[in-house]
This record gives sequence, structure tokens and C-alpha cells, in this order.
Amino acid sequence: SFGTVDHLLVATSDPTTAPSTSTPVICNLDDYQRRARKILPAPLYEYLASGTDDERTLHCNRRAFLDWFLRPRVMRPVQNISTRTALFGCNLAAPVFVSPAGVHGLVDPAGERATARACGLFGTICGVSQHSTASIEEVAETAPETDLWYQSYILVDRDATLNLVKRAVDAGYKGIVLTADSVRFGRREADVRNGWNALPPPHRLVNYDTPGSAPSQGVTYNAQEDAAWDQNSEKMFEQNLSWDDVTWLKREACGNLPLIVKGIMTAEDALCAVNAGVDGVMVSNHGGRALDGCLGAIDALPEVVTAVGGRVPVLMDGGVRRGSDVVKALALGATAVGLGRPVFFALACNGEQGVGDMLGMLGREVEAAMAICGCATVKEVGRDFVTRSPVVRSRL
Repeated sequence: SFGTVDHLLVATSDPTTAPSTSTPVICNLDDYQRRARKILPAPLYEYLASGTDDERTLHCNRRAFLDWFLRPRVMRPVQNISTRTALFGCNLAAPVFVSPAGVHGLVDPAGERATARACGLFGTICGVSQHSTASIEEVAETAPETDLWYQSYILVDRDATLNLVKRAVDAGYKGIVLTADSVRFGRREADVRNGWNALPPPHRLVNYDTPGSAPSQGVTYNAQEDAAWDQNSEKMFEQNLSWDDVTWLKREACGNLPLIVKGIMTAEDALCAVNAGVDGVMVSNHGGRALDGCLGAIDALPEVVTAVGGRVPVLMDGGVRRGSDVVKALALGATAVGLGRPVFFALACNGEQGVGDMLGMLGREVEAAMAICGCATVKEVGRDFVTRSPVVRSRL
């Protein structure tokens, strides 16, 4: 079951009766964003929705999916479709999960706690950011049935880094995600224009409140020295990193949990990650919020999958808005795909229920796309089910 959308207007019982114009019709993930834009303060909406510099990569994440086409097969038995899949011992109702992203509390009082509960009810993994507005332990206590992954940055203060990861291990998290593409954040000009240079009170990055978890250098995420918040918070991050640091984090803090490295965009880095001992790699350009001018994530996926060669699972996020997008990613070799911005917008629209409804909506789209493609299970979705646009191929 993929949940319900009972609180939203999706159809009328009498086809001759026009739907009420007072209730927004939410039919897809983009509708959540359109609705959120109307109800959130403009600076907050633009903080969530904007990208770096000219936003080429932000928009390319979505447009790139349009250059890949599905190759449906017909006359195949699809009466009983199963979208279920397994990932590092976690059973997913569909091959989608919530990517870790910070400060959910900006759009809903329950923040990450609401998101985690919705993931548990749907049946998928919830990524919890180091920069969450609910603590590592609070999220675990609130959503005991949810499979949680903790996302880590490597701080200049290495002891604080290890302490944070160990807290997640002790709290029962099922995986660790190391974000590798954020030694520096990209500059989002919308934040500069809006004066978004600090986390607005009363919100805090509460994981740093615990003794031993706060960076010891005296650098805070709300220094307000720069005109954009991300440029203030990035001062806490270690910039002199190597693949030895990945091995170090896994050895010193992860215990028996899988370590997934997020932010891989090239075959070369995928090989380095595997050689460093990671258990999974995640293709991601940080939702177009890191380096502007790089490929859309779906276009980087094939070379990473080829380089990894099946040795570890390959995940991806960036631009996923439709069930057909999920199927395209699966056909190109992804084990599952993550959602970022749609989670914030659904949470803004209707809290925990909104996130659950959004996941259910996408799950049903995945099921329908698989059926029309002639695939009864996720494992049947192979490379022969997707092709590059003829127009794109002619330009290569």
C-alpha cells in the first residue's frame, strides 16, 4: 500500500460536478512545490528552491530526464506488480528513499521527526542530516519503526565528527552517509539578495548542542560574516580531505553499519570510493546547490554504474519528480533513488501527512510505469528498458 491522499482533492465522486476551487488539487510532486511557493515566506521558499550561480545544474537535473526514453515491452504478465526492494538489509516498499537534507523544522514544527514517521509508515529509509533541527536521538525515539541513515560532514574538529557518527550508531541508525561534495558550498545569490545569512531563530542545528559534538574551533554556523548562510556554516568543514579520510571514518566510527559516499559524479571517484572500502556510492550534485555547470545526476549515473561494476549498490538523487524517472534510473543501474526538495514542499503543505501522501503518490506512479513497461519486479528493470533520445545521440 502506498498510503492515501484523502485530505487532498484528487477527484469528484460525481463526474458532472466541478471540483471546488477552494481546495488545491495535488496531482503530482510539482504540485506540492507550486503550493508551497504560495504558503511559505519568499526568502524561505527561495532558500529551498534555488541553486548555485546561474542554476544551470539545478535545471539540468530535471531536464536531463527528458533526454532518456523508456522502451516498454508488451504482452508480458504484470497483474501482480511488486515495487519492493532491499537495500543494506532494509526493506523498501518502493525503490525510493528520503535523501538527507538539513533544517526540516523550517517548514514544519515537527521537522525531521515528522519526515521520519512518514517514511516509516510508507516503508522506506529516511536520511537524517547532521544539520537537522531535531537531534539524532530525538528522531530515532520518535520514529522507532523507521530505518534511519545518518548523514555526516567531516568537520575540522575530527573528534566532534566521530562523536556525531557514534551517536547515530548508538541510537540504532542503519547506515551512514558521508557527504563528499561539500568542503565548500556553492553560492546561492537568492540568499544574498534576501539576507538569508543565518538560521532564523528559534531554529538551531541541535546536534551541535551536545557536549563533544560541537566544533571546538569556536566557528559557528551563524557567524553572519558572509552574506549567505551556507558560506558561514561551511567554515566548520575540513577542506583538506582525501580518500584516506573515508577509510578513517569507516574504521573509527561506523561499526558494522554500511558507509555510503554521497556526491559522486565521475567514474574516477566511484573507483576511488570503492577502493576506499565504502559499501555504496550515491550519484548526486547536491541538487544543483554545489558546483554549477556539472551534469545532471541522471546523466552521470551510467559512467558511475559501469565503473562500480556491481561491487556495491549505486544510488542517485537529483531531479526525480515522476515514477517514470525512478524507472529510468533503475534501468540505468541505480538500486534506488532519493528525494530532496519534494520532501520539504510536501512537509510544508501538510506536515507528516503530506510527506506520506507524496511518497504514496510517487510509489503508485512507479508501479504504473513498471506495469506499462512490462516489468513485474524491480529486478526486471534492466538497461534494455531505456534509451537515449535520438536527438541527443546525434549531438554526441
